[in-house]
Amino acid sequence: MIAALGCQPCTIQGLSDGDDVTHTRQAMQALGARVEDRGPEGVTVTGGLAGTPSSIYLGNSGTGIRLLAGLVAGFDFTTTLDGDASIRRRPMDRIIEPLSAMGASVQGSGDTGTLAPFTVQGGGLAGIEYTLPVASAQVKSAVLLAALRADGPTTVHEPAPTRAHTEEMLADAGVRVERQGRSVTVWPGEVVPPHLIGIPGDPSQAAFWVVGACVAPGSDLTVENVYLGPARGGFIDVLARMGADIAVDRESGDIRARTSELEATRVSAEELPGCIDEVPILAVAAAMADGVTVFEGVAELRVKEIDRVVGIVEMLDVLGATSEINGENLAVTGAGRLGGGTVESHGDHRMAMAAAIAGAAGSASVTVEGFEATATSYPGFARDLHQATGLAP
Repeated sequence: MIAALGCQPCTIQGLSDGDDVTHTRQAMQALGARVEDRGPEGVTVTGGLAGTPSSIYLGNSGTGIRLLAGLVAGFDFTTTLDGDASIRRRPMDRIIEPLSAMGASVQGSGDTGTLAPFTVQGGGLAGIEYTLPVASAQVKSAVLLAALRADGPTTVHEPAPTRAHTEEMLADAGVRVERQGRSVTVWPGEVVPPHLIGIPGDPSQAAFWVVGACVAPGSDLTVENVYLGPARGGFIDVLARMGADIAVDRESGDIRARTSELEATRVSAEELPGCIDEVPILAVAAAMADGVTVFEGVAELRVKEIDRVVGIVEMLDVLGATSEINGENLAVTGAGRLGGGTVESHGDHRMAMAAAIAGAAGSASVTVEGFEATATSYPGFARDLHQATGLAP
């Protein structure tokens, strides 16, 4: 998206081949950007957004649809954004409110007018000062992308720190970005992306392998070149408190994990945004730890691709561990090595991968219904699982 805002070619290396990124690439092409696949050299994007009368389909990508809404809000054309059945159930009022406050006209679907598909009529935006009602990097990023073409600076205040990819990349593209505590301000201006962007490894994907190595007998595994920037290393902090045998090289981004004796911990509501996508696999670690691990403030997990809190409880019940929901908290009681059974992913990529790792590290085989959902973010997951464990899904 940021590359498509520039007027010079920008080559991106290490771009994910997951469905979410594919849909985003297609969206930028539909809007007028030129996207060229150069094989091993990467993907080159040249800007030139002009809008499209056709509806843009973002599949299962909550990040894609919310960030793109912010981006197109700055342009004087109308864009209709849509997604799959899961996206059509997810709350979009959290972006509609700030974008409307900036001057965009956003018309959603459903009884409340806040669901996808929705239409954004952009242009004529004013900078605002906005406090996020929930800690959400997606909402923050939508507002910051809209701010690029607003009249005056825009400041977003966060209730808790969230991942900072968007503001980091905007700064690299010459945009004036300032952070003070939990507030970030963006000034409108020209976007000049670097000629080359290298994408490091996704920490959310790395977490599956790190946890797997910690809980599987006889493991010693290194995940290389992982992004370890703000609000993305939360899962490492949680595992370290649990006593995991983990070594992190901050310079290279390499994470080495070995079989560990894990102890229960408490994950506070304030730190949860820094590991929210990793909670399903951290719950697997908790199920193999000694004691009761509590994840506080998990309400945001209930509006992901599925209600992940319920999904985690269902998965652990099948595998022989006890967990319960207490208000906005999730408590997982360690059960040692997990058993086997059939786990329904309900089409959620992270639940499918968490169940697969539980099966690889447990004492019996696990059948994952809907395993194909891994293609959303990690089409090579089955291949890498075989490389790491010798098991073939």
